[in-house]
Amino acid sequence: MAQQKASENKREQLRRYLEKTGVVDSLTSALVCLYEEPERPTDALEYLKKHLNVGDQALGEFVQLQQEAVELRQRCKRRTEEKKELKEKLRRYQPVSQGGAGPE
Repeated sequence: MAQQKASENKREQLRRYLEKTGVVDSLTSALVCLYEEPERPTDALEYLKKHLNVGDQALGEFVQLQQEAVELRQRCKRRTEEKKELKEKLRRYQPVSQGGAGPE
């Protein structure tokens, strides 16, 4: 009984939050537009995404950011390898210290 009450309370809090932030109105508007379409779209989810302004623009931006992240990781990897090579060259050309050990 107490668990059911807590669950209902959580649902009520979520409902109020969604109403307060405008999510309910946006979803209702998008669903009404879908309902009023003379021909149903083949992909209802895609229709809703576009109607909620999170469709192609946000997807395009996401893909662009993913590509940029991949490029930055590759650049970082190349720089790390380059740093390692330069350290090795430096170690070869630096004079040996009195203790007989090279720089670390």
